Amino acid sequence: MTRGMIMKLLALDSEDLTVISAMCQDSVLKVGDIQYLPKEKRLIVAMNRFAWDADTAKQQKNERRRSVLALSRVEALQVRNIKQENKDGILSLLAITFDPDEDPAGRLTLEFSGGAVMAAKVECIEAQLTDLGAAWGTENRPHHELD
Repeated sequence: MTRGMIMKLLALDSEDLTVISAMCQDSVLKVGDIQYLPKEKRLIVAMNRFAWDADTAKQQKNERRRSVLALSRVEALQVRNIKQENKDGILSLLAITFDPDEDPAGRLTLEFSGGAVMAAKVECIEAQLTDLGAAWGTENRPHHELD
């Protein structure tokens, strides 16, 4: 069943990255779905994205889409609290943030539930989010406890 439109977003500054972060919030992925290609200066993260954009029509749809987040101009990658040998380990993406260093360079951080973090040192912000196909329905809707 095809639902909604396929999304393709490009972020070249922190404002654009905020939009991509919102679209990726509550995405789930396996550790094995992460590919760091240092020679190409790319980080590729395939995920099952919760389609918050489908919710904007106030239809309260619970949908996921297979999507890919591609980060370019990655000079180095640091990982914390992710067992890289466990390729079937599940991560839930909470946010993507950017901390500037020497303009336009900085640190692009992917924050996951449970304190897992991937921090990419980047020359500049160059992120692309692409849906790979149709959405599918899900019974589960992400919920966050507020402190």
